[in-house]
Amino acid sequence: MATDLKHESGEQEANFGFASVAAEAKQGFVNQVFARVARRYDLMNDLMSGGFHRLWKDDLIGWLAPAKGPHPYALLDVAGGTGDIASRFLKASGSGARAVICDISAEMIEAGRVRMEEAERLAFVRGNAESLPFASRSFDAYAIAFGMRNLTRQDAALAEAFRVLKPGGRFLCLEFSAVETPLLDTLYDAYSMNAIPVLGALVAGDSASYRYLVESIRRFPDQKSFMGMIENAGFERVRYRNLTGGIAAIHSGWRL
Repeated sequence: MATDLKHESGEQEANFGFASVAAEAKQGFVNQVFARVARRYDLMNDLMSGGFHRLWKDDLIGWLAPAKGPHPYALLDVAGGTGDIASRFLKASGSGARAVICDISAEMIEAGRVRMEEAERLAFVRGNAESLPFASRSFDAYAIAFGMRNLTRQDAALAEAFRVLKPGGRFLCLEFSAVETPLLDTLYDAYSMNAIPVLGALVAGDSASYRYLVESIRRFPDQKSFMGMIENAGFERVRYRNLTGGIAAIHSGWRL
């Protein structure tokens, strides 16, 4: 689980893949990873998941079921990078919808701007999920896809999600999770630990970053543990849905 650790010295540490690093240093290491992978991020997502990530993101927007029509409806897409969630949201929403992509990586934001340069009702903001640069009760929905496991303090990020949502607002998190289908778990483990770093080396010229990304999946809480974290942040009616046998899962909660 990618939460803070405390050694006998009292120094706070955090998981960075399978390694432990000083908690205050982790964000810098994560920033370096995404600076390196930003240019090939979308292509690598397709290759690593066999295109399944597109279906999973469709499922997230389908479960959100954003409001239609001209009424204002605002989505905050945290760690939104190149805009996969925001673009789907705007296509599925009415004319009154708007989306804000908030990402701490300048390189990912730039990649998103290039890809989404003609998108309307969309804004990019650079910011940290653990200390969002938005007023309380500003958004109708909050989504984070494949970003939660890279955070140093996931509890702080969940508290921030609760803070920026309006009463009645919806939280959704799409993240890699614990495979719950026999045999698939063994196959997926072998594939992800061995093939994905090789793909990273061949396509992006960077195996180390993709090895970290695979290791970070192993450190992320399982479905029920993460559901408990969301409830501890104050959300109600918390549920999750497994995707592709639990390779990924969508968690949902409401600020009521």
